[in-house]
Amino acid sequence: MDDTDLQILKILQKKARVPNVEVARKIGMAPSAVLERIKKLEAQGVIEGYEVRLNPNMFHGSMIAFIQIKVAFPNQLIKIGEKLSKIEQIQEVHFLAGEDCLMVKLRVSDNCELETILRTRIASLDIVKETKTFIALSTFKESAKIMLPKTLE
Repeated sequence: MDDTDLQILKILQKKARVPNVEVARKIGMAPSAVLERIKKLEAQGVIEGYEVRLNPNMFHGSMIAFIQIKVAFPNQLIKIGEKLSKIEQIQEVHFLAGEDCLMVKLRVSDNCELETILRTRIASLDIVKETKTFIALSTFKESAKIMLPKTLE
């Protein structure tokens, strides 16, 4: 990966649907060369995929909750992490250092949906020892962008 690749990645992170011709124009390369570099970055696993960001309010997902999940058997963390990952409303599952627990982020429509998921899909797992829920009142920043270096040295 070189500085040209970084330029391409920065452009794609801002707008993944930008045409290769526009990327090429911005960095002063031929469109075919840009396409070749993008395909190489995809093959190397640098670019994992492309997603569309939807407005959650349009799809009954305006409530964000973070749930800390303590497990009864720490050796089962991978197993429960995989189970939680299958719950559609859960967007993220993280293993936290220090307390042998997981933190999940989910989007739901309201308190009723949150309660249902907590009761029937999370707390009902026999590995779950305890949960602690935090509801976000507002969001100032939410992004999946990765901070890229200005140049490679």
